[in-house]
Amino acid sequence: MSNDPRQVIDQSPMTRQQISVITLCVLLVALDGFDVLSISFAAPGISKEWGIDRAALGIVLSMELIGMGIGAFILGDIADRIGRRPTILFSLAIVGIGMFLASRSETITFLSGVRLLTGLGIGGILASINAMAAEFSNARNRNLCVTLMATGYPLGVIVGGSIASVLLSNYDWRVIFLFGSIVTVIFLPLTLLLMPESISYLNHRRPANALESINRTLRRLGHATIDNLPAPPTKLPETGIKRLFKPDLFRITLLLCLAYFTHIMTFYYIVKWIPKLVVDMGFTPALSGSVLVWVNVGGVCGALLLGILSHRFSVKWLVITALIVSAVMVTIFGTGQSDITQLSIIGACTGFFTNAAIVGMYAIFAQSFPTEVRAGGTGFVLGVGRGGAVLGPVMAGFLFESGNGGLLLVSIIMACGSLIAAMAIFAIPLWRMGDRE
Repeated sequence: MSNDPRQVIDQSPMTRQQISVITLCVLLVALDGFDVLSISFAAPGISKEWGIDRAALGIVLSMELIGMGIGAFILGDIADRIGRRPTILFSLAIVGIGMFLASRSETITFLSGVRLLTGLGIGGILASINAMAAEFSNARNRNLCVTLMATGYPLGVIVGGSIASVLLSNYDWRVIFLFGSIVTVIFLPLTLLLMPESISYLNHRRPANALESINRTLRRLGHATIDNLPAPPTKLPETGIKRLFKPDLFRITLLLCLAYFTHIMTFYYIVKWIPKLVVDMGFTPALSGSVLVWVNVGGVCGALLLGILSHRFSVKWLVITALIVSAVMVTIFGTGQSDITQLSIIGACTGFFTNAAIVGMYAIFAQSFPTEVRAGGTGFVLGVGRGGAVLGPVMAGFLFESGNGGLLLVSIIMACGSLIAAMAIFAIPLWRMGDRE
């Protein structure tokens, strides 16, 4: 039996306990998905109650995305220093507080501020959870586990959006944030009880009683324990953001940032503006929410298919294909549809390819960054990439408000983000996960 606990995890079959941890990762990302898009479900009600125009609404829609960028950047690096688990717990607390305060908002300024706060926690969760999903799965199923984790995002929008549609039929928009706050608080004790610290992190950082902690987790996961830890390297690997710009990681860091930035701009144009655009077409807010739910149904299907195909095909080429078709589908959405059924079908197809590309990128993050900077590297890419998430809704809002861009022209412009991302991914050299430990 190897004395390297990472090899024990990598080479052994997945146990029920490991599957439970991955399932919790999926649920936490699902929670994040609802928390992020709760503002989209609430947007029609906010716009009607406060009388704000599209340009101002675009800024409000982007506030938690700014927070996510900052949170992923800062808290992702902290997760590599103090641990994935405490960072996730702290981030959940921030999200719960932010969602509750949003439900008490009476002004656009206050709402923007608390959405920024909520985004900080969401960004910290996403950066840490990606590392957790990669480090609790074995080598054979790592791509599948990471893509399944990312599948939680649209799944959370589907379930949460369906609940939101019911709530909006009986209450005003504030109840959506209150619901999100309650669910977030429920996940705090669940995470505390069910999610141990990452073995890869413990092996790398070697805190006090590291061997005991690792063996305790190995037993909990249903694996044999080890007698001693492998000898630490003579020179400890460098951690922190500077490590991402060393010669071996510099190129891939920049290309991943470019790819994620440009495609997430396209993705958030769709998911942030669909409810408002559908209402402007003459449909009710409840029906607009149902279209967004179908976008995310397509997103779940796309993520699951990509995860399954990743067992047989290169994730890199799967992502490139999804990005190209994503650009096509966003353009088709811009041609406009005459009824809610057509809108739902086109929305589902668009969500299928836009989200498949995103979850594939998460698998590439896990492959590309070594343990010592896996959460920080993921957080850095997410943080920089969130600029695209902010830019997408804001750019679309000003294009619409200027009167110079109809739905088709705006959609064509926003679709270009996916094409640029495809070119960036094409230029990325990928390593096997084992080589990046």
